[in-house]
Amino acid sequence: MGTPHNEAASGAFAKTVLMPGDPLRAKFIAETFLEDAKLVNNVRGVQGWTGTYRGTPVSVMASGMGIPSIGIYSYELFHFYDVDNIIRVGSAGAISPKLKLRDIVMAQGACTDSNYARQYGLPGTFAPIADFKLLETAVAVARRMGVEPPVGNILSSDAFYNKAGRPLDWGAMGVLAIEMESAALYCNAAEAGKRALTICTISDSLVTGEELPPADRQSTFTQMMEIALETAVEMAEA
Repeated sequence: MGTPHNEAASGAFAKTVLMPGDPLRAKFIAETFLEDAKLVNNVRGVQGWTGTYRGTPVSVMASGMGIPSIGIYSYELFHFYDVDNIIRVGSAGAISPKLKLRDIVMAQGACTDSNYARQYGLPGTFAPIADFKLLETAVAVARRMGVEPPVGNILSSDAFYNKAGRPLDWGAMGVLAIEMESAALYCNAAEAGKRALTICTISDSLVTGEELPPADRQSTFTQMMEIALETAVEMAEA
């Protein structure tokens, strides 16, 4: 087994993979939450780990930044490693005035300015959405943990430094936050007949200009990770 981007052996990944953007955050999740975590991929430093969480096999692997990067890694996990569920755990910038720093947002849908879905040759505009079972489970888990997560549309942008971008215009249409990966992840899951969900923590606000300092980001991101891990356990038991 193996691909140009993944040296893991066949069967090295669990059915559910948590996918942060940062390889060091993948390492942090593995070392903090997983028992008997083993590094199964390190091609280009994009770390993939597999261990157990409360007795359930779980993997975590970085996606890198942006739609092209997560497009590669999630495609290979779904098609070559028999992964069923990918839960993106990342940061996002609020473009809705309803959101506060540290809010944990679940992406029901992913608007995008990317042409990623053009590859499917569809006679219209494909709307990338989360898997409802994953979303429903994650919301229930969050509520049990005392978190009431905003659920709705997010925007997956192709550009971080966007000269022509007006993200607050998307906020006027009820879009909650902006990030750079989910639309490709949701497209790949749909094409593969698999499940995907994005859970993001609001780390900054394009509405107010506020942003979290690094220490606060780490503590808040941990809660998001725990929601994703508990969701992985429930999906395994379903």
